[in-house]
Order: sequence, then structure tokens, then C-alpha cells
Amino acid sequence: MVEQPIHFGRELRRRRLAADLTLTDLSRLVHYSKGQISKVERGIKAPSRELARLCDTALQAEGRLAALAWSPTPGHRQPQEDGDDEVWLMQLPADGHNQFQPMSRRQAMATGAASLAGMSIGGSVNVPGAEHPALLATSRSLFDHYRRLGQAVDPGLLLPALIAQTHTLRGLSAHAGSNTRQRLLRLGSRYAEYVGWLVQETGNEAAALWWTQRAVDLAAAGGDHDLAAYGLVRQALVTLYQDDAAQTVGLARQAQNAGVPPRIRGLAAQREAQGHALAGDYESCMRALDRARALLSHHVPDPDVPVLGTTSLTDPAEMILGWCLYDLGRPVKAAEVMEVQLHQVSSQALRTRVRYGVRCALAHAAAGEIEQACTMANQLLSDAIGVRSATIAVDMRNLARVLGRHPRNRSVRNVTPNLSTTIQIISP
Repeated sequence: MVEQPIHFGRELRRRRLAADLTLTDLSRLVHYSKGQISKVERGIKAPSRELARLCDTALQAEGRLAALAWSPTPGHRQPQEDGDDEVWLMQLPADGHNQFQPMSRRQAMATGAASLAGMSIGGSVNVPGAEHPALLATSRSLFDHYRRLGQAVDPGLLLPALIAQTHTLRGLSAHAGSNTRQRLLRLGSRYAEYVGWLVQETGNEAAALWWTQRAVDLAAAGGDHDLAAYGLVRQALVTLYQDDAAQTVGLARQAQNAGVPPRIRGLAAQREAQGHALAGDYESCMRALDRARALLSHHVPDPDVPVLGTTSLTDPAEMILGWCLYDLGRPVKAAEVMEVQLHQVSSQALRTRVRYGVRCALAHAAAGEIEQACTMANQLLSDAIGVRSATIAVDMRNLARVLGRHPRNRSVRNVTPNLSTTIQIISP
């Protein structure tokens, strides 16, 4: 770690001089101060990932310069399965807060909680209802309703209902005939997958992966073995936010086996592109996105099963292109692409608008378009508080850091207090 900024600094200086650029010239290209670049070149200061990417692009290093600044985030491990039967405990205090705690049956017996697992509210489950034709239709309709709500509210408000519905579908499947049982389990797996995504939005990555694995298990029990591939795509999202490019690409590639449905392979190709962008590999990123577009165009929706991935973007691959261009050190083009796509997002899809709107504002700021970045940020702050997202908070912190390089700008001074407060509220 001590030698890393020294190696990067030496190579940065070598490439800058080879390009016949002064520190002032490079400063203007990447919108960082000359003093900060000088400290990086001398190994006094480690480069940020953003500076490394911008310099890589400005000096046409094709990812080799950015790679010198990359190191995976330490300490992140996937949760291990212990093979025990599970007990799900959910606490619902009167103050409105909730807490979900999975544990093995052995742990539950040790703590005396196992007796609670057999209790129900309002009597026993009406087992004959498991075969009622309206049950699946109602549960399927509820899922769409919850998904729409998830675009506009704090994830914590939905999780208790979603967890309860997942548990109900799993329980009812044990008392249904073979065909209905499979359909109940498959729908339950989609609920569990959505829970995992919302849990990640609360900032709990380990629990998000736990729920993703529950989704895979429920789907497999219902005869759907393809969700295991999508589970890899979800894991790759976690490693993406950990800035682990190699792990993101590796997981996404595993999910692209020939037998997997086009929709899942297309989403996996998009995630692979994001991993390549983190690594500064432009060509591999563009190839993966081309693959994603082709695969997603072959998707045939199944009305009985909720679609995997976002339903709020008109052209997901194009929006991900904008996302990737920012990571590749091309913020001007990134902002242009995302601006076009944002205009096509429904006004009801607040979470999606805030997620990509903040990313777009970040691209504007990195491109030196400070007024536009501040304007966009101001428009998004109240909605960001409403949807509360740990992943959105990541880009908001990056936006605050970039804007912080322009302390004399009036727009920056005006937006900074509210931006800081919003980040504090939505961060886990």
C-alpha cells in the first residue's frame, strides 16, 4: 500500500511528459488542481479512482494507468451456508421499526426461540386455500404493487410485508399439489429476490446475499434452476459497489452459460460491462454491452412470473453505457447518454430517477460542468431522502467530494449543506 501511489505517480509523470503536457495542461483536462496532481506524481498522495480513470483517458493509457491505482476492498466475504434448517424471526415493535433475524434451528433451540416459530397471528393457516385459483393471481398482483411502491418509499417500510409474503408462499407450497406447489415456490423466489435487492438498499450486503440465496433455493425447489445464474448477477452487484472489478467480471461471466435464458444472460453481460469499466477496459466493456443489447432483445415475458431486473428503464443497456463511460473516465459523454435516458424514465419511478440522476450529476461534476451538476443535485435531494438508498448514497458521497474541489463556486456553496444532510440521512 505504501508503494502503490509511488508506482502510479511515476507512471503518471512519465506518460504526461511523453504527451508533452504540463501539470497545468493535465489539470485542465481532468478538472483536478495542479497541486493535487503534483502530490500524486511525487507519491505523497494516493490517487482517487476517479482521478486515475480521468488521467488514464486523458493520456490514452487504455486502462494500464488506472490499473496501477486499483486494489480490491478488503474484508468482504460471502456468507457461508451451514446446512441447518432455518428459523425466521421478525420483530415488529410499536414504534414502527422492524428487524429480521435468520438463524439455524440449532441456534433457535439454544436461545429458546424455536417455540416462537410455531406461533401464528390469528390462528392456523387455512391449508385447503393453497389450491385456490385466486391465491396465485392475488400474490402475483401484490408483487407488482410492492414493486411500484419500492420505487417511492423507504425499503424498510416494505420489507416486513414482503418477508411475510415470502414465508406464506413457502409454507403454503407444502400443502399444495405438484403443479401449484412449483408455481408457489417460483413466485416466492421472486419475492425473496426482491427482498434481497431492497435489503442491499438498506446497506446490509451480507443479508442481501443471504436473501438472494434463499431466492435461488426456493426457485430450485420449484423446478426453476435458472435463478441460480441470476443470483450470480446479484452477487456481482455487491462486488461492483465494493470496487472489485475482477470479481464482478468473474461472477457475471459465470452467469452467461448457454442454457440460461436470454434475459438473465443479458443482465449478466451488462454487469460484466460495468466490471470491465471499473478496470478501465474500454473494448471489453463495449463488447459486453453489445452482447447485452442482443440478448435482452430476445426476452419473451412470462405473465405468470415477474420479470427479473429493472422495469423502469426504456433501454437498460444504454443507461448502463452511460454508467460505464463515467467509470472509464469519459464523463462528458457519460452525462450526455444518461441525460437522454433519464428523460424517458417515468416520474413515478423515483428510485430509478434518483439513482441515475445522481450518477448523471456526478458525471457533469467530473466534466467540470459544475452549475449543471448542482442544479441536478438540488432537484434530487428530497426524493433521495424519500427512497433512502445505501447504493445511491455511494454516488452522493462521490458527488460531494468532486464538488468539494470547487469551494468558491456559489452554486456549490448553496447545495453543499443540503447535500451533506441528505447523505447523512440516507447512509446506513
